[in-house]
Amino acid sequence: MHRFSSKVAIVTGGGSGIGKEVAVRLARAGANVVIGGRDEAKLKQAAAEIDATGAQVRICAGDIASPATAAALVKTATEAFGGVDILINNAGVFRPKAFLDLSEPEYDWFLDTILKGKFFMAQAAARAMKLRGGGAIVQTGSLWALQAIGATPSSAYSAANAGVHALTRNLAIELASDNIRINTVAPGVVETPVYNTFMTDDQVRQTLPSFNAFHPLGRNGQPADIAEAILFLASPSASWITGTVLPVDGGVMAGRQA
Repeated sequence: MHRFSSKVAIVTGGGSGIGKEVAVRLARAGANVVIGGRDEAKLKQAAAEIDATGAQVRICAGDIASPATAAALVKTATEAFGGVDILINNAGVFRPKAFLDLSEPEYDWFLDTILKGKFFMAQAAARAMKLRGGGAIVQTGSLWALQAIGATPSSAYSAANAGVHALTRNLAIELASDNIRINTVAPGVVETPVYNTFMTDDQVRQTLPSFNAFHPLGRNGQPADIAEAILFLASPSASWITGTVLPVDGGVMAGRQA
């Protein structure tokens, strides 16, 4: 089933976790994919997994907080594959920290990476999509922007993702006349390498299972759970859906279990 054949997709945060999973599935479904991230070595490794022949994949390393990185990703996609049809606006960072302990550089790190990065990436991609007569943007937001979770204090992270959610609604209205759709998934706890950025492997092994019961369905999410929702929203199957934030959270937003 090549539901994305001849489509060109940019995936930010494509070197690992949710982004890499989406990129693998896009390529398998016929798309040409450009993956972005900060770590070139990690991107090269991911590219080999996405398409061992290299024909359907390109990499572009850089910090997404800089609009120049967004421009470079669009340039790479255009030069290699002829344009941009799909943007998976996924790059983000996470690290729980108490509000009263949060410094200005940490605040900037969250807001610049999560919100500014997605803002200017969407802008660069939308300009390219207009040349193709339309396109689809799918962003990764967060359950934490919909509910505060006491176990993981994350005020700046959550505020940045609330901005991503608001951006989704605003761009849906502004870009509708250009035939560009934009939607966002808001994941619960998903088992990706992001936790290894602030915990040791042992801590991750001990901590993550304690969140299974947090989800009414009884388990943490896997990258595939989120990737499937993202692919649906990016696909023609969702051609009448724009401006939505879809929780993919094992039931957390439905209510309190206990």
